Amino acid sequence: MWALYDELINTIPEDLTVLECMIGVTWTLVRSERGLGIAKTIKGGKKGSDLDNVTGMSLKKLAGYAKSWNMLEASLGQAALNSAHNHPAEVMSITGQPIRPTAHPEGANAFKLLEPALSGKKVAVIGHFPEVDELQEKCELSVLEREPQGKDYPDPACEYLLPEQDFVFITGTAFTNKTMPRLLELSKNAKVILVGPSVTLSPILFDYGVDYLASFMVLNPKLIWQASQEGKKMNIFKHGGQMVCIHH
Repeated sequence: MWALYDELINTIPEDLTVLECMIGVTWTLVRSERGLGIAKTIKGGKKGSDLDNVTGMSLKKLAGYAKSWNMLEASLGQAALNSAHNHPAEVMSITGQPIRPTAHPEGANAFKLLEPALSGKKVAVIGHFPEVDELQEKCELSVLEREPQGKDYPDPACEYLLPEQDFVFITGTAFTNKTMPRLLELSKNAKVILVGPSVTLSPILFDYGVDYLASFMVLNPKLIWQASQEGKKMNIFKHGGQMVCIHH
């Protein structure tokens, strides 16, 4: 189950260090010489922490905490992974195309890009994203949530519903809460799209059955840092970065 995590962690150079970090209300940030990584702040899990003196530690070591069952530690670990991977040079190495700021930072929204292909299909979305409600009339939609709202299914329904789907959108927080390996296994018959700022932009994930990586790339760390300090949620996409959607 840890193979996916170990592969991502092992790609991080040994000489990168954590320059600063912040656990915000909504987003956790880790900055290294490679760039600023962002991940959703998740609370709960195993009590107690042996993580201290984060600033100055090896980025690779901090990324290893993505495997922690303490969710705040895991949030820092995931942000450390994204510090190493979610930057323009990495995206260019995957796509072969240079990345430049656009006038529409949300232009690579995976739900909107794939909407035509979803028509009439069985579609599962893990995580109640703001865009989900717009899909209700276009496909046979199942939304799965840890805290269900409206017509959402509780997340244990993944075991029953995912093997039947044509498309599965998985929130990046599944890395942090450790459900990602199982969700990918259950979704092996579907087109799989990983969605959200917590998603690591690494081609390694294509080897695990992922078809699309839809994440967030920081272009102006100062603005992202400020937006996160101020508790901004989805509107961070308009503050110093842009969505990225990469197809395998």
